Amino acid sequence: MTQSKSRIHADPAIFFFDEDQEDQFDRLPDPLIVVILNKLSDVRSLGRCLAVSRRFNSLVPMVTDIFVRIDRVVTSDGPGCAGDSDETLTLTSTKPRSLFSHFLKLMLFTILKPLNHLHGGVSGPNRPLLPQLSHHSPVQVLKNFTNVENLRIELPAGDVGTEEGVILKWRAEFGSTLQNCVILGGTRMDHKPAPDNATITSSLSPEENNGSIPESFYTNGGLKLRVVWTISSLIAASTRHYLLRQIIKEHPTLKSLVLTDADSQGTLIMGKEQLKEFREKPLAPSASSSRTQVPASNMKLRYAPYLELPGGVGIQGATLVTIRPATDGNANSGNGNNGSGKKDSEAFVSGSFEGAYKDAVKALLKRRTYLLEMNGF
Repeated sequence: MTQSKSRIHADPAIFFFDEDQEDQFDRLPDPLIVVILNKLSDVRSLGRCLAVSRRFNSLVPMVTDIFVRIDRVVTSDGPGCAGDSDETLTLTSTKPRSLFSHFLKLMLFTILKPLNHLHGGVSGPNRPLLPQLSHHSPVQVLKNFTNVENLRIELPAGDVGTEEGVILKWRAEFGSTLQNCVILGGTRMDHKPAPDNATITSSLSPEENNGSIPESFYTNGGLKLRVVWTISSLIAASTRHYLLRQIIKEHPTLKSLVLTDADSQGTLIMGKEQLKEFREKPLAPSASSSRTQVPASNMKLRYAPYLELPGGVGIQGATLVTIRPATDGNANSGNGNNGSGKKDSEAFVSGSFEGAYKDAVKALLKRRTYLLEMNGF
């Protein structure tokens, strides 16, 4: 018995367009096209859309949501790097690594009042503090867009070099200067099969019950390591903030600005109120380099030798550092908004990270708190 064979043929009308027939896409109103382009958001794709038609060329600049991914880096002495500091968002320190290392040593001895007894050198990271952008910086690319409200920029990598297996994540909120910063670190993350009904486990050690930091916090350079994490993260955040000034100046319509990296190591955020403050109050640059000055701050440190989280995740040497300017963190300042500011700060810390890192923050917030003071730099 032979099986009948049949073929499916495409309708020629699909491939052949009658010039006299109306283009259905042209019937879509301009506001709807702008909504679609906003969903696209990627600045490279939007750049291609500029060349599609005259209509698209006029609508793309009206997009309000922009995402800029930076994936090409150049050396500090490469072409196009000289003489364009106002035009190019160059997120890097152009100083040699040895100078950065020397700077960190100075910071270690002078910035943390309770830790001024430390001695010894600290090695700088294995790479420059912040990677540079491509020849076409966000400032130049965004000149085509006149109505940007929500901007997200992604760097190709994290700013702070760490040893393999080390966890370091930070999130900072800026206005004209630092408002909030949270840093989560750990010396190692373990993954193992999760038991049923796993819960967060972190019991207090005998030292913590006596009100002191566990011995494991000090051994094997643990204290010095956490100081480096804190200072490096703050330098990275303040450098990012300083180098966003040109974008903020040229885009008065901005309501939200996020600068993150492909490694999800650090995130700087500025909301509507922070951007307004940035425009109204003069930015205070640091005397030592091209970055915003970090104000004198109060720090809260929480530590767990080992944190066992749901999903079979464990973090060794889990550390949470929360930072606020000293003027905002003083409960005796008489500021009637202090309670509201404290609540906003707690919400910022709790919502800074996702997944296992969010669980880690939640667990560490229940640990004993150690208060530190930090000089401005």
